[in-house]
Amino acid sequence: MPVFSYLAYPVSGSKAQLVRDLAALDFCEVTPAENEEVLILVTDTPDEKTEKKLQEKLKTIKSLESLGMTFGHTDQ
Repeated sequence: MPVFSYLAYPVSGSKAQLVRDLAALDFCEVTPAENEEVLILVTDTPDEKTEKKLQEKLKTIKSLESLGMTFGHTDQ
């Protein structure tokens, strides 16, 4: 059960769209910062295979400028 948390930075002016894009993905919980153009993204997938698929989906999101991992944990 991999659990990761990230700071997600939107493309300029795309914070609301990025919230929608991330919230639409399975295994993701997104929380927008109230005073900054940044989001907190927590992913919790059942296994490594699902985590890799999620990572590939994250790479395709047009409203996402970058992700900065803040914490990662696997049960291995």
